[in-house]
Amino acid sequence: AASRAAADARGRSERPQSAAASRIIGISLQEAQQILNVSNLNPEQIQKNYDHLFKVNDKSVGGSFYLQSKVVRAKERLDEELRIQAKDEKEKGWKAET
Repeated sequence: AASRAAADARGRSERPQSAAASRIIGISLQEAQQILNVSNLNPEQIQKNYDHLFKVNDKSVGGSFYLQSKVVRAKERLDEELRIQAKDEKEKGWKAET
């Protein structure tokens, strides 16, 4: 119950689409940024950090499958946020033309 309340509180502080993405993927934007060690949504930096963390957490080199899965979920969450931002920018462009 406490976990659900915390998730709901996080959702209220985010934009509606972003909050929905957090609930679906199960990780907040802030947590995803912390996991991949990025402060802004730079696709190149996200990919670079993802590749490194995925590789070093590979079970075949003594890494942790759990941590590797957290890295994957963080990347999915950041990719979804980038998609939402691109959609918002596109909609703003359409509104500016009218």
